Amino acid sequence: MSNAAAPATEGPDRSDAPAHVAIIMDGNGRWAAARGLPRAEGHRRGVEALRRVVRASHELGIRYLTIFSFSSENWSRPASEIGDLFGLLRRFIRNDLASLHRDGVKVRIIGERDGLEGDIRELLNEAEELTRGNTRLTLVVAFNYGSRQEIAKAAQKLAREVAEGRRDPDTIDAETLGGHLDAPDIPDPDLIIRTSGEQRLSNFLMWQAAYSELVFVPIHWPDFDKAALEGAIAEFARRERRFGGLVAKTAS
Repeated sequence: MSNAAAPATEGPDRSDAPAHVAIIMDGNGRWAAARGLPRAEGHRRGVEALRRVVRASHELGIRYLTIFSFSSENWSRPASEIGDLFGLLRRFIRNDLASLHRDGVKVRIIGERDGLEGDIRELLNEAEELTRGNTRLTLVVAFNYGSRQEIAKAAQKLAREVAEGRRDPDTIDAETLGGHLDAPDIPDPDLIIRTSGEQRLSNFLMWQAAYSELVFVPIHWPDFDKAALEGAIAEFARRERRFGGLVAKTAS
């Protein structure tokens, strides 16, 4: 895909914003059902909400935005709905990747790629390769992702190192295991938002969420916008983050 312009690199100075926001984008189907529309339309409108939030994240000074786009449990949904979701992913990357790159967005993918269709793997690789040098905002896409699976895979890597004599088991601690997760160079999320009123993590970033602030909003994902994001950030700012200690700490 050709570059329309050189990618931007710097973002606004908003020191009050959380550095890393993660979002469980929930409620597409319920949004559609409430309007008598097919679920596919809810997913399509959810992509429009994603575009709004990526743009707003940069404007608000967020450095990392992680989205839960397709979980490893979503394979249990009807084949037609999975096909719709994959079709939206294909269109989003083909239609939006150039503008994301132009806007200085780096795309990172976490989750299992084995077993995905070849063209999906190629699109994911293309998104990462094209945007690798961008620094304005890192968009982390959790695709075919499950936190338990991510932790189990990290444990397998460490077990393999021990079995091959490359590691002493006594050297394995929380920092070591964390370094074997899908994106160890990305800071843990300061704020995790879930839309649609559900109040659970649903196998999303469970290791990384140890000290995240959780904000649950009642609106469905297709209606989420900059104002809703600002509201969640305002709630985050009211929280006192002590990280297990007695003195509050600010987000890094």
